[in-house]
Amino acid sequence: MSKLTILIALMFLTPSYAAETCSRVATINYQEILVDLSSKNSGEGLRYYLEKDQIAEELLNEYQENNRPTWKSAALSTLGTAMVLGGLLRTSDGEGDTITSRNFLLFGGATMIAVSYLIYKTNQYNNEYLLLKSVDEYNKRNTPKIFFAPTNPKNGIGAGIGIGQEF
Repeated sequence: MSKLTILIALMFLTPSYAAETCSRVATINYQEILVDLSSKNSGEGLRYYLEKDQIAEELLNEYQENNRPTWKSAALSTLGTAMVLGGLLRTSDGEGDTITSRNFLLFGGATMIAVSYLIYKTNQYNNEYLLLKSVDEYNKRNTPKIFFAPTNPKNGIGAGIGIGQEF
């Protein structure tokens, strides 16, 4: 039981090094614009500009659609939680029945929760290219240019360079 408690504590207490969605900014006309106005619609702060270009708007819509949680991840997490609760409520370890044994339920449920979380975060991370592609498509055909580097300035991970020239 103590190993499971330590595993769960490590999973929720370790810092996440993904970019914070609330603090992402883009520079447009030397002004910083918040990219994510809310946690529900990532990239919504750029919609005013990106909707001027049909391809950029379609890519933004696809980005936002892919960022929404699915029923599959919710079902996997719910099943994992039910298994952990079932394992905690089980009073004795089954001698011959390995499917309903206490340890199987606890570790299997915790594994399902962790896998569901990792799949969601991986999909979210891999989806970021759509937002970058949307900004690139807008910048090809429209002004003012959007300079957006999806990095977190607090931890210094990532790099982004924007050069603008006006005549």
